[in-house]
Amino acid sequence: MSNECVEENVLEELLTLLKLEKIEENIFRGQSQDLGFGSVFGGQVLGQALSAAYQTAPPGRVAHSLHGYFLRSGDALKPIVYNVDCIRDGKSFTTRRVVAVQRGRAIFNLAASFQVVEGGFDHQARTPEVPGPDGITPELKLAVRVADRIPEAIRNKILCKKPIEIRPVGPINPFSPEKRDAQRFSWFKAIDRLPDDPVVHQYLLAYASDFGLVGTALYPHGHTFWESDMQVASLDHAMWFHRPFRMDDWLLYAMESPNASGARGLNIGRIYTRSGDLVASVTQEGLIRLRA
Repeated sequence: MSNECVEENVLEELLTLLKLEKIEENIFRGQSQDLGFGSVFGGQVLGQALSAAYQTAPPGRVAHSLHGYFLRSGDALKPIVYNVDCIRDGKSFTTRRVVAVQRGRAIFNLAASFQVVEGGFDHQARTPEVPGPDGITPELKLAVRVADRIPEAIRNKILCKKPIEIRPVGPINPFSPEKRDAQRFSWFKAIDRLPDDPVVHQYLLAYASDFGLVGTALYPHGHTFWESDMQVASLDHAMWFHRPFRMDDWLLYAMESPNASGARGLNIGRIYTRSGDLVASVTQEGLIRLRA
């Protein structure tokens, strides 16, 4: 994909990015997206790997969980090949293993499980009491306010129109952070209407679930990944899909970090609809290394 800032059809471009090209039986290829940092955004690999797994799953089965490890940094200027291992197709569940390869080396692996749609017991965690998305300043406008602090080499990328609008509740200044409780909330949704296919909404949510999660572990320490002496990276990612949702309706991402130790931070996220349905849960451990 081009390194230039694209201001038109950014959502359609993202959907195309996540759909993948089938190049052989159970082998798919995806292009990469340069968000300005040189390496591939973890959410892109998550979304593409889930998309690859879906393309080999029996019709009518819905992803209910995924577990992945980020093994190496990916090159944002190179395509990625996804090899799918069709491990098992049972009466109710399907299991797939996906390995993302770039330059002949694995950069990410994923295990995903799919289930036929069933009824059953139903309960959920209480919805957080936070302001709704109306009237909250979008993240892009907040970035414009500190544009002079963003490195010139990536400024245009950061200030581009984005396919997913994020509205952080009580945002911090990334270049002048204060210590806070290890908890953050953000509203987000796709900027335009999406197809009705629930598969599209799931792999797009997988993509978006990597935004902001690992940084939550830095809140109690008064640091952000923008600092030159901070090394921050996602190490793994697990996700469970609970209920139907649409990515073109507002979703609330409630994030918290229960632990940081050994240069790693553990982060937990819950994703709710505007009406309060818990639709997904996320966990991620990230590298948060302060270099001397």
